[in-house]
Amino acid sequence: MKETWYRIAFGAADGSRLVVAPGDHLGAAIGVAAARLGKAGAVWPLAADPAPPGEVPLGESVGKGVIVERAAPERLGSFRPPPGVLARFDASGRGTLVTGFTERGETGARVIEAVAAGDDARERFLEVIERLPLVDNVEVKLADHHDGGGRNDVWLTPRLRDTRRALRFLDDFDADLLQSGHVDVSVYVRSPQSTWRLTQHKTLVWITVDDSLDGKVRGWLEQAGLERRERLDTIADISHHHYRTATSSARTRLENRLSKAGLRKVDTVS
Repeated sequence: MKETWYRIAFGAADGSRLVVAPGDHLGAAIGVAAARLGKAGAVWPLAADPAPPGEVPLGESVGKGVIVERAAPERLGSFRPPPGVLARFDASGRGTLVTGFTERGETGARVIEAVAAGDDARERFLEVIERLPLVDNVEVKLADHHDGGGRNDVWLTPRLRDTRRALRFLDDFDADLLQSGHVDVSVYVRSPQSTWRLTQHKTLVWITVDDSLDGKVRGWLEQAGLERRERLDTIADISHHHYRTATSSARTRLENRLSKAGLRKVDTVS
């Protein structure tokens, strides 16, 4: 696969950094750059875009994983996005992104949606699952933009009736599912009839037609430091990229892994 060069802004304890780095996909370029920059301390991506031709280095450095540092941009915002989704440099509204949760009603259901920063999105997702009385199924939806697949494929586990089995499955597919911006992962609870989802935009969504667990879910989010807000912007509301991490599987390999793990494809939407 041909490498592409990307402009990537990183946050760090000592301020923001901007690099131009190559990769087969955005997540691979982030991995290359983070490995180099991270030698001096933790870094995290804040924004990215394909690099314009004038910023791509020429000569011996091309194709050898070399990164080139540029002058750090201004007004990047402080929100640390979870792995899998990243703002574009020209995204307006980036400064409005904050953590928290909001509640709304939908036809026949109640919804709680939460935004957590960085790795906390994954941790809150798993933490709530650990506290659910029972998980019946895990659903995986591969988005049409996953490696340019052009279709939305829905995969479903057999009925598990076991929270621990669901957690083991998610642990085995951590990089491919929980850290990918090309995937929606949902766990289903049949009683009370509810769904807990980590979306492709890395928001956390609780959907239920039975309010018996609503108060507990709300309390778990508050215990994790997420405040209730009347309005909550998400990265879906601004111009952004979806990506998978450098250690994740390409779509075909992921589909093979899901099949071997016992999941079956139950729906395809072009």
